[in-house]
Amino acid sequence: MTALTLSTAGAATLRADALVVGVAKSGKTLVVAPGAEAVDKAFEGRLAAVLETLGASGSEGEATKLPAPAGLKAPVVLAVGLGTAAEDGASYGTETLRRAAGTAARVLTGAKKAAFALPIADAEDAAAIAEGALLGAYAFTAYQENGKDAKKPLGEVALLGAKPRDKAHKAAAERALAVAEEINRARDLINMPPNDLTPAAFAAAAQTAGKEHGLKVQVLDEKALAKGGYGGILGVGNGSENPPRLVRIAYTHPKAERTLALVGKGITYDSGGISLKPAGHNETMKCDMSGAAAVFSSVVAAARLGLEVNVTGWLALAENMPSGSATRPGDVLRMYSGKTVEVLNTDAEGRLVLADALTRASEEQPDAIVDVATLTGAMVLALGNRTFGIMANDDDYRSAIHEIAEEVGEASWPMPLPADLRKGMDSPTADIANMGERMGGGLVAGLFLQEFVGEGITWAHLDIAGPAFHEGAPYGYTPKGGTGSSVRTLVKLAERTAAGEL
Repeated sequence: MTALTLSTAGAATLRADALVVGVAKSGKTLVVAPGAEAVDKAFEGRLAAVLETLGASGSEGEATKLPAPAGLKAPVVLAVGLGTAAEDGASYGTETLRRAAGTAARVLTGAKKAAFALPIADAEDAAAIAEGALLGAYAFTAYQENGKDAKKPLGEVALLGAKPRDKAHKAAAERALAVAEEINRARDLINMPPNDLTPAAFAAAAQTAGKEHGLKVQVLDEKALAKGGYGGILGVGNGSENPPRLVRIAYTHPKAERTLALVGKGITYDSGGISLKPAGHNETMKCDMSGAAAVFSSVVAAARLGLEVNVTGWLALAENMPSGSATRPGDVLRMYSGKTVEVLNTDAEGRLVLADALTRASEEQPDAIVDVATLTGAMVLALGNRTFGIMANDDDYRSAIHEIAEEVGEASWPMPLPADLRKGMDSPTADIANMGERMGGGLVAGLFLQEFVGEGITWAHLDIAGPAFHEGAPYGYTPKGGTGSSVRTLVKLAERTAAGEL
């Protein structure tokens, strides 16, 4: 993992492999952002002019390397675009800084140390730069034969302009490091091939982290699931040689007055089951456990940050495969709640494992439950690849989560739960079917889950099917592959819950 330091050294005097500065657009003119004054001085006030000659425009996502002049200890200057210049004294915005730092960290792969002299107006800006750099430096190379010879991620981020002796800045940096490391933990799990990350292996990873961070971990194997009547999880996992698991991972604080339950969909590979996915739709289905990865990492982050709130994570883990023992379309499952579900499509399996986990989580009467899942392609069609949908049984809670997501830089959008769509899941055989109307399929899935939430419990559902796994070229701090989507939102939600704001 990339190291993080807060440095009191000046940009001109710190020894590093590269010095990162920000540039922005002011009308048609390129300007150097605050934090890089010493660097501009070394260029005799002509840094912006030199960059313009090289074609730099200051646009977000742009990165321009140039050799450093005499007067700087670093041999290379890397200018990253910040978009439109901020007004004097104003912040460039945390997400802009986060993305710029992530871009720089990606460009500087192979460097041992980089000094970041980006504009810092307050502790929040410092945290955003640190977080972006640490996330941008991520790489998953565990399965590459030439991994040892390949360029390693940026080794150290030295943050200039922050105040190491200031409590707020120090706390912000420590939080950024913990959150970034947990997001990268989720990314590692998502990127791991499904022949290695089976439900049992995922559960073992939770047990290992539990020992390290003082968390209470309980794992229900297939025998315990059968004894407990978890028909949804078993129904999905029956077709696989890798049996399912339900993991409870809990962080408790002695001063906590509220409890937040997080429920994650953990389909370690989704073939679709008997309702088999066609070619072109199953190659990335190792990512169908992204919700469980986000929940797992968020619980560990809460523990590392010592939040005064109890956070319980439920990881509903199964592999959805076709075989002679697999659930068939037309089968009826008796869920943990006692309700019966007619399975019309075995590729609508996530809602089945989540339903059991939601019922079990409700038994502990938490103050709120949030489930996270790569649940529906319909949500991707509605919101695209970078935005997750939020549904809830409480409009204010849905709005609060949306505001939190926007604050931490995760694109999201509140979605309704139209009551008229519920009728489409009526079954002549069972209490409910696992499919309803095709149009509005993401909302139908939310309505199904709502059926299994305990009465009087505030609940929200995050459908992260779009942003959980990025198949395109990296951008900002977002890598190709698993992204760790929703971890930042869940951690901030836990912090707000601890503060009594929700």
